[in-house]
Amino acid sequence: MHAPIQQRLEDFRQQGRVQAGSLIITVFGDAVLPRGSRIWLGSLIRLLEGLELNERLIRTSVFRLVKEEWLRTEPSGRRTDYLLTATGQRRFEEAARHIYAASAPQWDRRWRLIIPVGELAQKEREALRRALFWQGFGTLAGDCFVHPGADLGSAFDALIAEGLGDVLGRLKPLIAADARFGNAATDLDMVHGAWDLEGLARTYQAFVERYAPILEQLRTDAPGGLEGEDAFLLRILLIHDYRRLLLRDPELPDVLLPADWPGHQARLLCKEIYRRLLAPSERHLDQHFQLANGQTPPAGALLGERFREVDPLG
Repeated sequence: MHAPIQQRLEDFRQQGRVQAGSLIITVFGDAVLPRGSRIWLGSLIRLLEGLELNERLIRTSVFRLVKEEWLRTEPSGRRTDYLLTATGQRRFEEAARHIYAASAPQWDRRWRLIIPVGELAQKEREALRRALFWQGFGTLAGDCFVHPGADLGSAFDALIAEGLGDVLGRLKPLIAADARFGNAATDLDMVHGAWDLEGLARTYQAFVERYAPILEQLRTDAPGGLEGEDAFLLRILLIHDYRRLLLRDPELPDVLLPADWPGHQARLLCKEIYRRLLAPSERHLDQHFQLANGQTPPAGALLGERFREVDPLG
């Protein structure tokens, strides 16, 4: 079959190199967190079989996530559950506030700044720039990092998680308001200086082009026609692709974006596809999600909060 859904799954399977750790993070955030934040490793391996990820790769990736303190282990008889650590759960919950929001957050017209006030080695400076880039921060004048709405506490927690805890004492977090001097640079000037909006727009457009045919297929096919496993795997790839986009997106307010910004279309597309996949994918999880003790925990109320009409960030 070469229908859009099957094509997306097949494209993933045919990749020469897969970053399994990143995909497993998506699985934990999207499917495991609503069911109690824990899963038996054997169950995780079975759930990902349909993407042709081999058992050795999954085990190696999970062990690495334990080492990086995203996950921890808890034995149950001869089996072992893998659980989110408190830090890992906090990271996921913060990310989820952005991934599953029904619309972009409102802007308080203040800028969040992180400014180095001490000497940084070149290696530290590059690591800091890379880590903040993946949190959506733009860069001004080489070493001033700016964001319209980031939680600075969470941003610093993420830097610690990236191994940059020793740098924090040389960084100054600030919240700044526009002083509105007549001939000064505007907010728009700062946006165009700090971010490559054209590049980000292209990545959003590629997402739309990839998933728009999938939505059309879901709208056209008879309800219930998609198998549960395919619904689950597609749901994971959808959120995985969308999450990686949002990691680079500062979620600028509408007043600072072009009128035809493709990020809006991408959010609506992701929202509708996710809602259409939710029921069949959850039925699949009801049948195949297991803890080490053999139980299958039900999905909690958290699942119903996703993409709700009233934006939790508003």
